[in-house]
Amino acid sequence: MAINTQLELDLELIRRLDKNGPRYTSYPTADRFTDAFNAESYQQWVAKRETDGGVARPLSLYIHIPFCNTLCFYCACNKVITKDRSKSAEYVRYLLKEMAMQAEMLGKGQVIEQLHFGGGTPTFLSDDEIRAVMAGIREHFKLVEDGEYSIEIDPRKVTDETIALLGSAGFNRISIGVQDFDDEVQRAVNRIQSEAETLGIIQAARANGFKSVSIDLIYGLPKQTLEGFGTTLDRVIAANPDRLSIYNYAHMPTLFMPQRRIHEEDLPAPQVKLDILGMAVKKLTDAGYVYIGMDHFAKPEDELAIAQRQGRLHRNFQGYSTHSDCDLIALGVSAIGKVGPTYSQNFRDLEKYYAALDNDQLPIMRGMELNDDDRVRREIIQDLMCHFELTKARLNTEFNIDFDRYFATELTELHEYELEGLLVLTADKITVTPKGRMLIRNICMIFDHYLRTRQKTSNYSKVI
Repeated sequence: MAINTQLELDLELIRRLDKNGPRYTSYPTADRFTDAFNAESYQQWVAKRETDGGVARPLSLYIHIPFCNTLCFYCACNKVITKDRSKSAEYVRYLLKEMAMQAEMLGKGQVIEQLHFGGGTPTFLSDDEIRAVMAGIREHFKLVEDGEYSIEIDPRKVTDETIALLGSAGFNRISIGVQDFDDEVQRAVNRIQSEAETLGIIQAARANGFKSVSIDLIYGLPKQTLEGFGTTLDRVIAANPDRLSIYNYAHMPTLFMPQRRIHEEDLPAPQVKLDILGMAVKKLTDAGYVYIGMDHFAKPEDELAIAQRQGRLHRNFQGYSTHSDCDLIALGVSAIGKVGPTYSQNFRDLEKYYAALDNDQLPIMRGMELNDDDRVRREIIQDLMCHFELTKARLNTEFNIDFDRYFATELTELHEYELEGLLVLTADKITVTPKGRMLIRNICMIFDHYLRTRQKTSNYSKVI
C-alpha cells in the first residue's frame, strides 16, 4: 500500500468543524475501561499469547516514570512533583519487581522490538537507577539489534554524560520537550528552558549515535503570538530534528488541576490559535517535513515516514510506531498495556501501586476485553489514523462482515463529510483527502460506537 502524504490546510473548514473528541491512541479509549477487568483477567490472556505454532508475537515495552521536580502548568500527564530523589530509588525497586513478575508470566527471553520510557520525567532517575532498570530489562527480555528504543528528555534536567549513558545503554531515539522558546510563554507555563540547553542535548544525542531526535511543541499556550511561535519554529527547524510534534494545548482546568494556574485571558484567541497552526504547517512542509497524522511530522527519510508510505504505520499509546504486530507490556504507575484483544491499566497512584506489589499481585487497576464489534472498529480507526484509507474487502474478509450493511449508519454520516471535501466514498474504499487529514479525528469519531451511546465529549480535548 503506497500512501499519498499530501496535506491541504483549510483553516475556515477546521474552525467550522472543530469539536471535542478522543485522540485514539486506543480504541476503545481508556475512559471505557472498567475494574471488572483485573490482574486475574490479564493473566488469563497472557496465557493465551502463544500461537498455534508455539511462537508468541514480539513485544513492545513501556515504562512509566512519574516524577518531575518542577510543575509545568499545562501538563495533563500522570506525574508526581517532588525534589526528593529517594522516591525514585524506592520506585525502581517496585518497578523491577513488577518487571520480574511480568517476565515470569510471559516466559523468560521474550523478544522486545520497541522500548519507550515516558513520564513524568524519565531522567529524574539517577544514572545508576537507569542502569539498574536497563539491566533488569536485559535480564528478563531479549532486545533485538535493530529495535526502536526511545526515551523522553527534559533538557533542563540532564547532562551530556547522561545522554552518553543512555546511548551506551541501548537507547537510539530521543524525544525532547520544548513547547515554546519564547521567554514570556515559558514564564506563563512555569517551564524556563533556554534554547542553548535544548541544542546542547540535540548535539549530545547526535554525538552518541542516536538515530532519531524528536522535538515536542505546543500551540495555544498562554502569551503565545503568531510572531513569537514563528520564531520558535524557525529555531527548531534550524536544529534539524528528524521528527516534530505540534500538540494542541487543551485547556481543561476542571480535569487537570495544574492548568488552574494558567490565566484564561492570556490564552490566544481561537482565530490566533488557528493562524498559529496554519503557519506551523506551512513552515514545516516548506522545510521538507512530511505530515504523518494528528500532530506529527517527520523527514521523508525517517522511519515513520517510510513506514507510512509502505502501509506499515501503526498507532498505540505512545503515538505513531513502525511496529504493528507487538503486544504492549506496560510497567509502572498508570501505565497502559495491550495483550491480544485486551487493554489493561496499572493503578494511578503510588500507594495503591506499591500495595499491590507488596502483596505479590500485578498492580492492574482496570482494563477491557474487546468484543467483535470493538475489534473491527479498532481496525478501521487504525487504518484511517495511519493510512488515511481503508479497504472494505479486507475488513469483510478479516471480520466476516458486509461492510456497507454493517456500517450503513456511519456511511450515511460520512456522506456529509464527503460533501465537505474531507473524504471520498467508493464501492470498495474510504479515502481521506488532503483537506480531510487535519480533521481525521472527526472522521474516526463516526465509527466510535461508545460516542453514540454516550454523547458527552467534554472530557476530550478539541480536535484542533
